[in-house]
Amino acid sequence: MTNVIPQEVLNIYKKLETEGFEVYFVGGSVRDLMLKREIKDWDLTTNAAPFEIQKIFPKGFYNNEFGTVGVAWEKASGPGGPPARRGIVEITTYRTEISLSPTHKPEKIAWGKSIEEDLARRDFTINAIALKLVGKSNTFEIIDPYNGQVDLGKKIIKAVGNADLRFKEDALRLLRAIRITTELEFKIEESTWEKIVEDASLIEHISKERIQTELLRILKSKNAYNGIVLFYKSGLLGHIIPELLEGVGVSQQRPGRHHTTDVFTHNIMSLKFCPSDDPVVKFAALIHDIGKPKAMSKDENGLVIFYNHEVTGAKIAEKVCERLKFSKKDKEKVVNLVRWHMFSVNENLTDAGIRKFIRRIGVENVKDMMDLRVGDRLGGGTQTAESWRLKLFKKKVEEQLKPAPFSINDLKIDGNDIMKVLQIKPGPKVGEILQKLFEEVDEDLSKNNKEYLLGRIKNLI
Repeated sequence: MTNVIPQEVLNIYKKLETEGFEVYFVGGSVRDLMLKREIKDWDLTTNAAPFEIQKIFPKGFYNNEFGTVGVAWEKASGPGGPPARRGIVEITTYRTEISLSPTHKPEKIAWGKSIEEDLARRDFTINAIALKLVGKSNTFEIIDPYNGQVDLGKKIIKAVGNADLRFKEDALRLLRAIRITTELEFKIEESTWEKIVEDASLIEHISKERIQTELLRILKSKNAYNGIVLFYKSGLLGHIIPELLEGVGVSQQRPGRHHTTDVFTHNIMSLKFCPSDDPVVKFAALIHDIGKPKAMSKDENGLVIFYNHEVTGAKIAEKVCERLKFSKKDKEKVVNLVRWHMFSVNENLTDAGIRKFIRRIGVENVKDMMDLRVGDRLGGGTQTAESWRLKLFKKKVEEQLKPAPFSINDLKIDGNDIMKVLQIKPGPKVGEILQKLFEEVDEDLSKNNKEYLLGRIKNLI
């Protein structure tokens, strides 16, 4: 196994040993090493105190809350060789967390005296395995007091010791259990699962930033749908995105329509079939119809309708993103996708209409919107990812994107021309006239010539 560990990481390990301290590889890096998964960041534990670690690695950065020192490493790329690699080695002193607070903020940390004591406070058995280099042969001694290797073989997530105590020590572990299960395609051991369900309300104590991080990691996984289903079955979803649960039991059935499930099922199925690799886009797919329960009404025939549900949904999506502390950029993307996901793909749509669609959602969001539409279609029970109308629409969009999309800056005149013709000073009127000219030319690009536009200015006052 040592042959896959970057030499720079091994050097950090050996530096601690050279200074006379015990040191072990631990945590997720050991788990992923055994599963032959890619590892970006490595975890070490040692009997060296934080100040001693800092003395050995003066350029390291110290997390005062958890007693972890991060040491950056980098392997440069040689001529014709593999690409450069870099990462972080997190070095933590043996510790015993004395805390019954589920907030992920230990009320008190006592440094441990042995690797066994350190492993006893870890979350799951597959994360409670330690590796120690033996001699100069670069072979490993495996320390595995909780049979984590057996659980890796069985593909199960099991709490170390008392599951109830593990989750009450740190409620973030509720999410980590489901996230790791989703990423690894494992199953949660029965008694551990029972405690997740029982302790689901503890997630209210965890900061929204940490919840968002775990949620997006789940959504980034190719098994995101399975993760959200586990959220739902465990009761965690009701504490994280309760608005989604309002769609449970809300029928969408109408004669001639393909929807056969309730709103909630449609939302999570849309996530399942959304082809995007972007977790933010997949989140938008998950909540794209979140406004339907509130927008629901009946038409003159007594059939269910969801008039303007995308408008209602965008407002709800904004609140959800703010509550989960999404970045401004990510929030705007989600709200944008939810607000405009009902775009028409009518085959008679003009080029001007296509350009309006592109400007409305933003060039950078065109592919994301198409991915959401595919998820929406398949998640609604349609057998084909794209209708002939959607294929034609995408072709027209691509044609309009080949040149830079037409904008007000592409007009053959500008504000100076308007001020000269009307003999006015800069002000709102100049912008208003430019906008009217733009809208006129956007309908017929052949009108974008200076002579025509100069002649139109006085008619738009």
